[in-house]
Amino acid sequence: MATIEECRTALEKLSDNMANAEGDVREAAALDRSVSCHIKDLDVTFVGRLENGRIVVRDTLQGPPPEKAQIRLAMAGDDLVALVDGELHFARAWGSGRVRLEASLFDLFRLRKLL
Repeated sequence: MATIEECRTALEKLSDNMANAEGDVREAAALDRSVSCHIKDLDVTFVGRLENGRIVVRDTLQGPPPEKAQIRLAMAGDDLVALVDGELHFARAWGSGRVRLEASLFDLFRLRKLL
């Protein structure tokens, strides 16, 4: 089971990947939205913002997110690490229920370029 530190590192790596992206991926990452990522097996939520093409984690909270972020992710810690490391394909994980992504329809269309 991934630790809180490993999950935070995975989110930082994802943020770096998005910031260094080009073309459609960079455009999709240019949203300015509140973000939460609930790590179900650790019962921890990282909350922050997607801004300037980066995920900025502002807090780590125990339990599910207290407020509804505009972009919400939920998954196990091992799945987050595997997704960022390229070992788990997002569409398959989302389709099978291992990863939950909730956002407005507009944001989902933009975010699909990241996936």
